[in-house]
Amino acid sequence: MSEFPKAGFFRRLASLIYDGLVVIAFAMLTTVVYLLIVQAFISADLLSLGEHPDVSAYIQASPLLYGIRAALLILVSVLFFAYFWTKSGQTIGMRAWRLRVQTHSGELLPWSVAILRSLFALCGLGNLLVLVDFKHKRALQDLICKTQVVVLSKEENKKVYNSLD
Repeated sequence: MSEFPKAGFFRRLASLIYDGLVVIAFAMLTTVVYLLIVQAFISADLLSLGEHPDVSAYIQASPLLYGIRAALLILVSVLFFAYFWTKSGQTIGMRAWRLRVQTHSGELLPWSVAILRSLFALCGLGNLLVLVDFKHKRALQDLICKTQVVVLSKEENKKVYNSLD
């Protein structure tokens, strides 16, 4: 793959907004499934609502159930980004803005690096470093995981997209 320019802050932010909408949809789906599972445990008399009016209130009041839900939501978010970064280097938002995350040699990320990169992104806050790293345009997650985000040409972006078929 040839050398492409590094992605700046505003292009990354726009991509993150797109991806945020998708992650929110996955989070909502995960929450519904989790509520159904907890309700199934209640129906099977494995858990009891006690004085709580509904399943949501029960989960909110239980540190264990609340913690499990939080862990599931983090897991779904991390897996969303890691899956796309290992498959094509592009999430849905990154594809729209012609961004690609890759190693410094232009390769796709292995799962271990993709998972770490997702965690170190700190919900997008890691991208703030791009505002001060004028020369290399690296985010916190890029520095730690030795990755880079590049802006693809329209032709190269189309090649990446078509290679997924």
